[in-house]
Amino acid sequence: MMRIILFLATNLAVILVASVTLSLLGVDHYLSGSGLNLTSLLIFCAVFGFAGSIISLLMSKTMAKMSTGTQLIEQPRSEEERWLLDTVAELSQQAGIKMPQVGVFPAQQANAFATGWNKNDALVAVSAGLMQRFRPEEIRAVLAHEIGHVANGDMVTLALIQGVVNTFVMFFARIVGYAVDSFLRRDEEGQGGVGIGFYITTFIFEIIFGVIASMIVAWFSRRREYRADEAGAQLASPHAMIGALARLKAEYGIPDQMPSQMTAFGINSHLKQGFMELFSSHPPLDDRIAALKQQR
Repeated sequence: MMRIILFLATNLAVILVASVTLSLLGVDHYLSGSGLNLTSLLIFCAVFGFAGSIISLLMSKTMAKMSTGTQLIEQPRSEEERWLLDTVAELSQQAGIKMPQVGVFPAQQANAFATGWNKNDALVAVSAGLMQRFRPEEIRAVLAHEIGHVANGDMVTLALIQGVVNTFVMFFARIVGYAVDSFLRRDEEGQGGVGIGFYITTFIFEIIFGVIASMIVAWFSRRREYRADEAGAQLASPHAMIGALARLKAEYGIPDQMPSQMTAFGINSHLKQGFMELFSSHPPLDDRIAALKQQR
């Protein structure tokens, strides 16, 4: 129930922020009797395109904790939790960032994620399954990988890229929609506005362009994983990072309990094959291991 409330609250916040921003900028409408106002259209699309990604970024820690059931470690209750806090503190100091919040989420699949609106206000969490089955040096390497994401500012960069592609998906879909609608209504001279063809075509091309945009974002996400692996190897050790990735590869049979909205922020992701590989947020683990071995 809380996930639904959070989802609705996020979308209402996007609409409210976008509406207020557009009113302040004086860009309430991009259609006029003379046709499309491309400047107004671009501003309209940018406001809506970035509003969603920025609000999601600002709410990312809250959304992550609620969607994964992460329990923060504020006062360690065991030697294992004390070790986890101390390890994150050590790695954060090495990376030159403020220590993030640390938590554990109840999933049997070995996984971890990092999120937060900036590198000095982040959250790093590991799954219960990873804590139970991985060796300390492997857990440390996974934590180093996540600290690498934080230090590289990957969450902010991913949000900005998502905002850019959202903007252009909306922008070009509406241009195509207007062009098709104008063609269909070419004999209706003197009538302003747009017809149903504009809305149908815009909807269809938002889906088409959205698929292409998803490939672009996924490509960046895969590049981001290689960089985080490099950071993990530097902060922990290449041997430990390779060992952790190999261990993750051996656990593919365990069901993935990471919510879909958090997949891009985890260290592990189910392998996609063929055409669907273009939408994968993570490269194949074999490729990641090979890339690390080449750097040794």
